[in-house]
Amino acid sequence: MRLVQLSRHSIAFPSPEAALREPNGLLALGGDLSPARLLMAYQRGIFPWFSPGDPILWWSPDPRAVLWPQTFHISRSMKRFHKSSPYRVTLNHAFGKVIDGCAQDRDEGTWITPDIVMAYHRLHELGHVHSIEVWEGDELVGGMYGVAQGLLFCGESMFSRRINASKTALLVFCDEFLRQGGKLIDCQVLNNHTASLGAVEIPRRDYLLQLAKLRAIPLPSHFWVPRTLFLSPE
Repeated sequence: MRLVQLSRHSIAFPSPEAALREPNGLLALGGDLSPARLLMAYQRGIFPWFSPGDPILWWSPDPRAVLWPQTFHISRSMKRFHKSSPYRVTLNHAFGKVIDGCAQDRDEGTWITPDIVMAYHRLHELGHVHSIEVWEGDELVGGMYGVAQGLLFCGESMFSRRINASKTALLVFCDEFLRQGGKLIDCQVLNNHTASLGAVEIPRRDYLLQLAKLRAIPLPSHFWVPRTLFLSPE
């Protein structure tokens, strides 16, 4: 297997099955971050991930980390916290602030470069990328964003500036997503944090089958309309 150099004149991708085993899932480099190419990538189970100064790298790892919303793991302490949560959770109220928070709140550095921010802003404006915001009063204290693919949601990044803020974002989103017919959340690569929340690994071929089936089925038309998902019980 060899790494494929993408052309700027075509948005075609090689099959995810052609991805390298080491590093796991690296499929191609180059191309651009145009809306058409990004949408083609997500439709095929591929996503961009690269460090500042590097060429654009495209990935489709095997296995793939996913979260079934109904198996979201909520600890006893989180249950107690959520019952008296100080937070308010909204949908699509402040995408720009959320992606900036995800880019800035990283001790280890970030892959969310200015070019990535601009590209996902464009997709948000086109209705394909969405944000979940967590507020304490009028202050944004956490959130997450990702790419909609019908009944599948491709989670991209989350951040937290207060205790349990990102967990609250995912918990509230999972509840509403599941209630409205959502089936699967893509977490890309498993880490300790997502594993603790219930994410598991499945073979890439199984993920691609799920993606092909679920992206063809839309959520209710009102689902992504900006609104409040959760209000503090206080």
